[in-house]
Amino acid sequence: MTFGIISNAISGQMPFVDEAKENIKKAYKEDDRPWVVGYSGGKDSTVVVQLVFEALDEMPKEELHKKVYVISSDTLVETPLIINSINQTLRRIQDEALKRNLPIETHKVKPAIQQSFWVNIIGKGYPTPNQQFRWCTDRLKIEPANQFIMDKVSSFGEVIMVLGVREDESQTRGNVIRSHTVDGKTFMKHSTLSNAYVYAPIRSFSLDDVWDYLLNHPSPWGDDNKELHRLYQDSNSGECPLVIDKNIKESAGSCGNSRFGCWVCTVVNEDKALTGFIQSGHDWMKPLLDFRNWLYTIRDDRTKRMKYRKHGQIYYKDVRVEEIDDVKYVLIPKKSGRAKQLIKFDEYTVLRKEELKDYVEKNNIDLSSPEDYKILVNYEEETLDGQIVSKFAQLGLGPFTMEARAEILAELLKVQKDLVHPEDPHYELISVDELKAIRKIWFKTGDWEDQVPAIYQEIMGHSIDWEIDDRPLFDKEQISDLELLADQFKVDIKVIKKLISIEKDFSGYKVRRGLMDEIGKALKQDYLHL
Repeated sequence: MTFGIISNAISGQMPFVDEAKENIKKAYKEDDRPWVVGYSGGKDSTVVVQLVFEALDEMPKEELHKKVYVISSDTLVETPLIINSINQTLRRIQDEALKRNLPIETHKVKPAIQQSFWVNIIGKGYPTPNQQFRWCTDRLKIEPANQFIMDKVSSFGEVIMVLGVREDESQTRGNVIRSHTVDGKTFMKHSTLSNAYVYAPIRSFSLDDVWDYLLNHPSPWGDDNKELHRLYQDSNSGECPLVIDKNIKESAGSCGNSRFGCWVCTVVNEDKALTGFIQSGHDWMKPLLDFRNWLYTIRDDRTKRMKYRKHGQIYYKDVRVEEIDDVKYVLIPKKSGRAKQLIKFDEYTVLRKEELKDYVEKNNIDLSSPEDYKILVNYEEETLDGQIVSKFAQLGLGPFTMEARAEILAELLKVQKDLVHPEDPHYELISVDELKAIRKIWFKTGDWEDQVPAIYQEIMGHSIDWEIDDRPLFDKEQISDLELLADQFKVDIKVIKKLISIEKDFSGYKVRRGLMDEIGKALKQDYLHL
């Protein structure tokens, strides 16, 4: 940074700030469309909310003609320090806006319980997110925020989304912003939401501009922006911007590009933010990191996953067979938390695809069980030049097994029971509503032994108010008799349980529209018809 800019920062003269606020005032007065300002708790969104707040506060009250909604997304698995800070800030913004008679409302959006992280993983068995299957962002962040925005669209016709995106944040981000920009237009058309437009008031800010503004302009609602800066330092990832305050400069570590997100994120190989918080003295969070690391390592463990997809589809994943010192090996490539593996070829049972069904039936193999039966499917494929090559494949992996889901739930509850949050004695990692949703899903997928209340009682030492309607249909003896009958007549017990659950869901209705479709889905699963 040049000496001139440093001098401006120290003296409080920041032309880029005045220009940004004037642009915000002009954009606000341009039409009657309400604004939805996204706030994540990070540096960029804090700058945007503070600039909008200050700009509106400087305007004559008669010009404040439309609402500004400040929304923040709570994924329900946010890093505890961050979500506490966000909650406090939203309250302060709302209180100060009321005092100053500003048309600002704060809201926190959350995923529907049926789409929460734990309901998807523990309830439905979703594998934890990774770069190739990043299902979490849509369900936990985008959909809840979009629902709020579309609710406003239905009320007002169109809305403006005000976002803290910057062109110099990354080359990709800069290219996206520029590609959606129309010369002479203040607002960009939203790429997916109809009747929604995007306004980026700090698009031209550099990283230095962001910190210069925050560290030299006190928060109008009373937050400590220097504490936000320390939070970035504690998260231990990224680069440190130029710091004007000497005390902060003396202890400056890595402060920029931090990932303020979910404490249980498995998309990254290593959670540097959580590790950084612990190294900075927040030792109470170490059990969260240990659990996150364990969850990351079990994702591609074949003993934790079913061997068909959610709706029963069978698929195959090619593997390489190599010969090393006259010994044939199956090469399992490195993936996520799984190290590269070499397994002796003769440990596998090699079958043609048409032989798989008979082999599974003859050996009474349950493809939803934890066992890895070491089956290789051999098939031939024609290459582009017309040659026929022999290939080998494993059965692809599907949801977590019921055993793995129960294990994850038990381990999560153990962490929750022993966790000591210094500021919130009632802090929960998984909510009662999520536990109840998981219980319903497990019941529908065949858990008639009602494991969720039992696991909760065993770990936590007490019970909660479980819904009576969700009690199992049969007792243990009846379930055992049903399992024996299914075995005697060679019928898949999981299908029997599924069909009975479907019948229960439709019982009591005069018109049972959709019943036959659901029964058809249960009977047409691939693994039943290998």
